[in-house]
Amino acid sequence: MAKVKEFFIKTGGWLKAHAPSKRRLIQIYTALLFNANIKGFFGKGNNIIYRGASKYICTPGLHCYSCPGAIGACPLGALQNALASSRTKAPMYILGILVLLGIIFGRTICGYLCPTGLGQDLLYKIKTPKLEKNRYTRILSYFKYVLLIVFVIAIPLIYNGIPAFCKYVCPAGTFGGAGGLLANPENAGFFGMLGGLFSWKFLLLVVFIVCSIFIYRFFCRFFCPLGAILGFFNKIAFIGIKLDKQKCTECGLCIRTCKMDIKHVGDHECINCGACVAVCPTKAISWKGSQFFLRPNETEMPAEESVPSLAAMVQGGAAQSSAIAAGENVCSDAAQTQDYNAQVMVNDAANVRSDGMNEDMRSSSEVEESNAQISQIAYTQSDINSYVSGTKKSRDIKKRNFWLQFAAWAVAIAVLISALVYFNFFAQTNTTNVYGVGDRCPDFTLNTFETSATLKEDGTHMETFSTMDFKGTVMVINFWYTTCDPCVEELPEFAEVKAEYGDKIVMVAVHAAGFASEKEIVDFINLDNPANSKTDWYDWGIIFAQDTEAVDSFTMLGGKAAYPITVIIDKDGNIAYFKEGKLRGDVLRGEIDKLL
Repeated sequence: MAKVKEFFIKTGGWLKAHAPSKRRLIQIYTALLFNANIKGFFGKGNNIIYRGASKYICTPGLHCYSCPGAIGACPLGALQNALASSRTKAPMYILGILVLLGIIFGRTICGYLCPTGLGQDLLYKIKTPKLEKNRYTRILSYFKYVLLIVFVIAIPLIYNGIPAFCKYVCPAGTFGGAGGLLANPENAGFFGMLGGLFSWKFLLLVVFIVCSIFIYRFFCRFFCPLGAILGFFNKIAFIGIKLDKQKCTECGLCIRTCKMDIKHVGDHECINCGACVAVCPTKAISWKGSQFFLRPNETEMPAEESVPSLAAMVQGGAAQSSAIAAGENVCSDAAQTQDYNAQVMVNDAANVRSDGMNEDMRSSSEVEESNAQISQIAYTQSDINSYVSGTKKSRDIKKRNFWLQFAAWAVAIAVLISALVYFNFFAQTNTTNVYGVGDRCPDFTLNTFETSATLKEDGTHMETFSTMDFKGTVMVINFWYTTCDPCVEELPEFAEVKAEYGDKIVMVAVHAAGFASEKEIVDFINLDNPANSKTDWYDWGIIFAQDTEAVDSFTMLGGKAAYPITVIIDKDGNIAYFKEGKLRGDVLRGEIDKLL
């Protein structure tokens, strides 16, 4: 029996020693909440990426929109897309969201709410030699501001709306987006779409992962533009770390403890993890925002164990010494003990003073000493009362804080469970009917862009493309977008095939919905666009059309999550061929010949 008891004691001690901190629990909670669409990781066909209303909401932290589990948008990706499509108009919606998140949380988002930050924290826990921060890492920490200016702001504004950071750098997109899709065997066809760009990003992801094992928050400190943006708000954020300079002794313990490249507590590099709060010897560091839950005079209330003991408060009192020497029993109740000892001290001192007055045998110095003892006793009694009152108040605060935290966690868990249930059992990942090879192609109509292929005999341009208008003709429908490298690479071959077959076939290049503005697409197609100055897409025989979220012809014809795809419709209006990824010209010719 004793061994069983010892086992449970040891097990309980181990669990207590290895229990996750509140910060780690919050990190895990938010990572799960922001990726509540767990069924997306196991989805088939079009039931992979959630595209519902919550995807218009930017959740805190860096995570990929294309991750199968994501229920919201990444603020950094949304910012790039907004800047790309805004041109001369400021993207007030996303800028407003970023400002709101910054004013409320600052870089507390990095420390508590970012799934990418959680991943780096877990990697750093692997036991290996670590590279400590130094003046060189402090200098390198400014590199993320270069990435912010160049890849997040400049390139999307200048070069045809390319979301440069997401496309060329972001590890969250590679891990959560591509990794989340390719991890499912049902999406094996996506491997054929991978090219040089994915190889580069995969290599970069490996570098970030390996370096994060040896260097604390390697990506967060040196590469994350979202952290750079939030850092601007650290000083004015409602929630975060604050320093009381009057209490600070400038011992530097907080700076040495922090693993980030901070110069002082709460600066733009501080992720508000709270590690410095625990080590500050003068309690000069505390949390901003505590006044929302505690009254101002309670935020600095000392803990019960920090209050001086009774013996310390009355040390030197002659009456207490007399009581202890007499071996008085001490009551187990603290308040009763304090009242009892105080009464003993008062009585003894009173007796001393009475004897001195009646016998008139004391010197004036002895009388003064007796008066001093009485003053000491009176002061001690005041301290005792204050201690009792403070202890009770401290206990009340702890009790109230316990119930506040309990209520907060109860609400948070209820929200998480509701989200998991809704997104995995009720929310529809795809509401569009999907048609595959052998099915009759549905009728749909899309707006077109003015090119030579849309020019009619009367000199006007065909404004729409409709599958109903070309029944009896073989139709080749290709889905693409301007910043998709494989898409752009294959279209010249499609143009050659169209030129060879002429009016025997209809070829339509349908641009993805929401990936670029109409002007950007027109500029990309037009010869005057410097990026395409060697390729006159305007004069190709391909009809260029624009998909919309309302029609969603991409999903309707079997598109999942990656571009390009090619669909061929036979003369009878049935889907005869479907291909994910780049399609070679000779393969395209062979499929067309089968249908002519």
